[in-house]
Amino acid sequence: MTIKIYSFIFVMWILMLIGGGLMVVVVGPITFGIDVEPIITSGVKVFLALFLIFIWIFTLTKVKNWIFKSQIKS
Repeated sequence: MTIKIYSFIFVMWILMLIGGGLMVVVVGPITFGIDVEPIITSGVKVFLALFLIFIWIFTLTKVKNWIFKSQIKS
């Protein structure tokens, strides 16, 4: 049982590191040019960040359910 809990924690940390890296490398440098308002650029970045957070939470929930449902069956 402890192996499954540790694997869940490991997957959670990996997802957080990958998500943070994507935020810094992909979402951070997004610009639309000089004539676009900075508030629009910030809004797009917020939307992308929230979308990635939703995907990461969904993925982590699926991993958690997969790990702990297999524990209940055995």
